[in-house]
Amino acid sequence: MWISPAYAQAAGGGVGFDIMSLAPLVLIFVVFYFLLIRPQQQKMKQHRALLANIRRNDRVLTGGGIIGTVTKVVSDSEIVVEIAEGVRVKVARGTVADVLSRSEPATTGGGGTPAAAPEQQKPQGGIAGLLGGLGLGGKK
Repeated sequence: MWISPAYAQAAGGGVGFDIMSLAPLVLIFVVFYFLLIRPQQQKMKQHRALLANIRRNDRVLTGGGIIGTVTKVVSDSEIVVEIAEGVRVKVARGTVADVLSRSEPATTGGGGTPAAAPEQQKPQGGIAGLLGGLGLGGKK
């Protein structure tokens, strides 16, 4: 016979649990968390705050690409947007993609001076936008 019989090798090295075999999986999860999950959560949190602060006379952009002015805040889930002169549409608040311009803030009760508007970050494109979302980008 030309083929010699093969015998099973004695088991002895691969029986126990090795922590180093788990390290690549942990490393992949950490990379995914910091590059994908965390920035997306921060973006969602900013969008929820943007939707909560919609007021009358704000210019908004809907998810369908319609730009209009908020004429009335009906409830926590609906607003009325004027998209042309005399044309008003009731829109779900969640479909607002962006607030293009803010109206003047409401005056305070005593002094009559408007409260300071919060600063908005300008969107950055390219690699600066990616790194800026992670807190790694430089200040301009």
